[in-house]
Amino acid sequence: MADYPLIENHGLIGDLQTAALVTTDGTIDWFCCPRFDSPSVFGALLDWEKGGHFTVKPTDSAYTTKQLYLPDTAILVTRFMTETGAGEVVDFMPVTGTTATDRHRLVRMLRCVRGSMTFQVDIAPRFDYGRRPHTLHLTESGAVFTSDDLELTLSVVREPEDDRLVHTITGDHDLRVSLSLEAGQQRGMIMESAAQGPPRDIRVAEFQELFAATREYWRSWLRQSTYTGRWRETVERSAVTLKLMTYAPSGALVAAPTAGLPEQLGGERNWDYRFTWIRDASFSVYALLGLGFTDEAKAFIGWLGDRVKEKAGRDTDTGPLNIMYRVDGSSDLYEETLEHWEGYQGSAPVRIGNGAATQLQLDIYGEAVDSISFAHQHGIHLDIQGWTSLRTLLDWLVDHWDQAGEGLWETRGGRQHFTYGRVMSWVAFDRALRLAVDHGRPAESGRWTAERDSIYEQVLAKGWDPGRRAFVQHYGSDVLDSSLLRMPTVGFITPDDPMWTSTLDAMDRELVTDSLVYRYNPEASPDGLRGSEGTFSLCTFMYVDALARAGRADQARLVLEKMMTYANHLGLFSEEIGLTGRQLGNFPQAFTHLALIDAAITLDDTLNRSRP
Repeated sequence: MADYPLIENHGLIGDLQTAALVTTDGTIDWFCCPRFDSPSVFGALLDWEKGGHFTVKPTDSAYTTKQLYLPDTAILVTRFMTETGAGEVVDFMPVTGTTATDRHRLVRMLRCVRGSMTFQVDIAPRFDYGRRPHTLHLTESGAVFTSDDLELTLSVVREPEDDRLVHTITGDHDLRVSLSLEAGQQRGMIMESAAQGPPRDIRVAEFQELFAATREYWRSWLRQSTYTGRWRETVERSAVTLKLMTYAPSGALVAAPTAGLPEQLGGERNWDYRFTWIRDASFSVYALLGLGFTDEAKAFIGWLGDRVKEKAGRDTDTGPLNIMYRVDGSSDLYEETLEHWEGYQGSAPVRIGNGAATQLQLDIYGEAVDSISFAHQHGIHLDIQGWTSLRTLLDWLVDHWDQAGEGLWETRGGRQHFTYGRVMSWVAFDRALRLAVDHGRPAESGRWTAERDSIYEQVLAKGWDPGRRAFVQHYGSDVLDSSLLRMPTVGFITPDDPMWTSTLDAMDRELVTDSLVYRYNPEASPDGLRGSEGTFSLCTFMYVDALARAGRADQARLVLEKMMTYANHLGLFSEEIGLTGRQLGNFPQAFTHLALIDAAITLDDTLNRSRP
């Protein structure tokens, strides 16, 4: 298993339609094309032998590496230091725009910055998760890798006076290239899908123009940020990361650009996160608008409105909304296992698709309506058809909120009456009533008010455990659940209410370990899966938010500062943190970075108000 890099030893690049992971030693070991949810071309992250990779490294075996982002951009720089010199590979993907396309470019700029360096480049694609063969055709200007339904064209960056590169083929379908550079020299290559012609020689000046345009795009985009708080660099890196995980043609945000990374090494909690969850993406509206990114929030609200409209009035088992979709809004998420892949460090099964897509999770209706309501407060409004469809959604919820579901965490151990689901159903009715008043639109106000109040009374009667003096995971249980950290955030209860402060104290004792927060205790509340899991980074940031709202600003700040130490070298977070401090689960995770932004904004406001 020594060939597998740590999950956190990666950076992310992308073009707003797909993305790639680059290790700290210069290997692209995850890249799906032409979309986030397309089959992988490079997948060594999940099977080092069979997954495929695109590696750039010094030929000198004795080297050290460092990695950083070019400030205020999504351009990744991996630096190599050897006895003879220092070199860099600068990785980026030119932004594609808002029209869906099959054309995507991986740009790898190689340069020597001191002394001399010979780079070795190994390109070994494995199309369709390694299930489709391919051929390799070499030309004087590069190479073409061809499979049944996808072609990758490699063009070389060089000047006319350069010697022709010597290609050494390591088999009948992979490529190895060596390139020697002196200090100040810069060359490289571009790998392109759906290229507009055969491989061609690319001049260095053209290469630099592409780099400059990409750099200016990211810096111009980030200048829209209105955040000036204490954690500006961290928050803005999270913003760029979320932008990288947004599918520009639709405005949908994927939960993560990866699939199959384990929540427990060697365990079975390995899921495909390359889809858009209603829950996660709805939370993005708060983070994006909180930072001033109105266009992105508006695009997602448009995507969400389309999902509300398309099933309005249809009677389905899981209601008018699915819990997740593909980035284009389609819902064919059939789950299958890649039996031929061993999984990250032997963590099998490797799943693609997601069987949880058909679960009933009632909380999504609250999250969806809450995000629509919040967007409305910032000038992003529903049209008449959107309001009509939203009314239909609420009418469905009137008849269905009082039933068991799988819950926020997508448990596979059977349906329960989850307290969080009830709280968010309350939110759905509460925000819809406010929207009706603000717009002066027709609504079943009497029914919605009655259902909202019934939910409130039910949660107090059944979701509260008097013995534990805490709100619990589901009715009839005494298990704590960190999803309930959002109760004061959504306004169900005030942050200084004794029932809430005692719940927060109970979570302190049971779910928090040295500032890190577990979702719940799987042993106390079986979720249908074997094994354990790490602390959830999302929950830790939610805990910071809850502490700040409860007036415990000093404690909140310490928890936040501690949590920042678990970020990787680039400021990125995966889903979980293991006992050793390693990052676990899919990487980077949008939900975590959304919660980081929310926590930083809330805590900033709290600290500013507490100043003399």
